[in-house]
Amino acid sequence: MKLPRRTFLHLAVGAAALPAASRIARAQAYPTRPVRIIVGVPPGGGIDIVGRLIGQWLSERLHQPFLIENRPGAGTNIATEAVVRAPADGYTLLLVTAANAINATLYEKLNFSFIRDIAPVASIIVVPNVMLVNPSVPAKTIPEFVAFAKANPRKINIASGPIGGPSHVMAELFKMMTGTDMLVVPYRGVAPAATDLLGGQVQVMFNSLPASIEYIKAGTLRALAVTSATRSETLPGIPTMGEFVPGYEASQWYGVGAPKNTPPQIIDKLNKEINADLANPKLKAQLASLGGTALPGLPADFGKLIADETEKWGKVVKSMGIKAD
Repeated sequence: MKLPRRTFLHLAVGAAALPAASRIARAQAYPTRPVRIIVGVPPGGGIDIVGRLIGQWLSERLHQPFLIENRPGAGTNIATEAVVRAPADGYTLLLVTAANAINATLYEKLNFSFIRDIAPVASIIVVPNVMLVNPSVPAKTIPEFVAFAKANPRKINIASGPIGGPSHVMAELFKMMTGTDMLVVPYRGVAPAATDLLGGQVQVMFNSLPASIEYIKAGTLRALAVTSATRSETLPGIPTMGEFVPGYEASQWYGVGAPKNTPPQIIDKLNKEINADLANPKLKAQLASLGGTALPGLPADFGKLIADETEKWGKVVKSMGIKAD
């Protein structure tokens, strides 16, 4: 039977609309099964805790398990590539960290482009680091420390985590912006670096605020400044680095990403639910206990943060000649 042209076109348009309608319907029903959040560090640290917190809250709101899967290694690149290769259906998500922005320049040969292949979903939290010194260091302020360092070139050792990690590049940024000549000593992790800082084998370290609070309160380490743009609510008496080194800002931040081509309806739904969680006073308090501040926003806001941070750390990595192990 030959269909009239008008009838044929009508049916064709309707058939073409079916896949789009089906995608929208699936997005509205999402999630209908468990969702994985891939975390690029081992269990137990601050990044893992944030992932588990947001997973727990999303599970309660969306009535499906949001399961944490730890895939450490290669500076979080193993976890990132696993998500890049996953189906773009919203059931595999990535806990995004500042390391992803650093790695874009630090690693010359990656099998993916983070900005191209991961879609920003939502930011979660911003966490400052803090510049710590062993009490044997005579400086009690940033200006005093800069003067001390310039008077003792290459005699001061800065402990850091692995090469290219946040604590390492934050130290290099400080050196670059203050014109100081100090030796950065990388460790396999921030825990052994902090141990040597306590023992006096090294003199300085940029460590996360949550991991440093007890040392600061006990007086076993001295805090000179936090690295965030504003003072920490947890330790408001500690000045920001920017009060003495204009333009210095180097916070850690975490958020959620998804494989590119994930339906925008799913991304928008996840963004809405995460922002609703971040507005809850209980979750805010949990994040504050980690030394962080909730960071709600749209996917575009998170995308801009990632792009800005990638550009900033790219300049540091290139200018200081930092190479991944």
